[in-house]
Amino acid sequence: MRYKLLGKSGLRVSELCLGSMTFGQNWGSMLSGASKDESKKIFDYYVEKGGNFIDTANAYQDGTSEKYVGEFIDYNREKFVLATKYTINTNPDDPNAGGNHRKNLIQSVNASLKRLNTSYIDLLWVHVWDPMTPIEEVMRGLDDLIRNEKILYVGISDAPAWVVSQANSIANLRGWSPFIGIQIMYSLIERTPERELLPMANALDIGITAWSPLGGGVLTGKYNNNDKKQNNGDIKKRFDSETPMNTMFINERNNSIAKEVQAIATEINKTPSQVALNWIRQQNKHGKGVIIPILGARTEGQIKDNLGCLDFELNADQIKRLDDKSKIQLGFPHDFISGEATKAFTYGNTFSLIDNHRE
Repeated sequence: MRYKLLGKSGLRVSELCLGSMTFGQNWGSMLSGASKDESKKIFDYYVEKGGNFIDTANAYQDGTSEKYVGEFIDYNREKFVLATKYTINTNPDDPNAGGNHRKNLIQSVNASLKRLNTSYIDLLWVHVWDPMTPIEEVMRGLDDLIRNEKILYVGISDAPAWVVSQANSIANLRGWSPFIGIQIMYSLIERTPERELLPMANALDIGITAWSPLGGGVLTGKYNNNDKKQNNGDIKKRFDSETPMNTMFINERNNSIAKEVQAIATEINKTPSQVALNWIRQQNKHGKGVIIPILGARTEGQIKDNLGCLDFELNADQIKRLDDKSKIQLGFPHDFISGEATKAFTYGNTFSLIDNHRE
């Protein structure tokens, strides 16, 4: 395990983050989780391999995830970079029990601190952008908590690039703490963040963490079993019964990408999960910034398999095969700007003569 600086900060986090949404079994069939004993095994193995970056949220498993994480890290609290989130509604009949506003922020953080049994949170994520709350209120409220030493750093999950850019511009102008990280859904089957979010983060030196790096399990190959001649309808039925939140990942394109992942895994005697995770880990070599996958596991066996991605790297040909199979159209203005006609209009005959270190 190596460590990365998270965005424009000096905070050192492990190159793989442990997601604890599965710590607890309160959500039942909506998202089957792990028992406390199994969660502890997952946590222990991750730490044994050098991991220090733990991601949870106030709403995960109705608070049980935070309770477990708080217990697990208590023996050496200072060693861990503890990240949690606020925003998600915790009382559907109370309009102020969710959102990004100051009231929910303070209530949520205080409750999280109790469940986590700690005096401070290393990194607080805004869980999802709430367009009802002014960005100035969000950034000032977060900065107040930093000044009061309840949190050390802030980040934002599931937000448009323009929101993050505006938020950090306002924070920098007013002397408030900016977001040092973003959390995005990113994998071989979800590459749309390459249009705006990744270039924004790279330009502004914002750290990137990727949730659902295995595409809801599709990239593990478990829904692409060639030995069982299942059609998409059969696969979707099985998927629905296992993880109903992730049915959006099942389609012909994604199954095709999963087959290519499986093919490469077979060639190099690795698992599909390890191949898919390494594709993300190696994106920093292709100008997309440092991207830290968030590993979610329900069993000790799954976390052991996932952490096996640290033992090797994909070669250039394998990366290209995965890129070609999963590529997306960036659309306007990206395709227009990179087109040959636009290059000729902008640079004349000199484009190929210019060494651009920013690429």
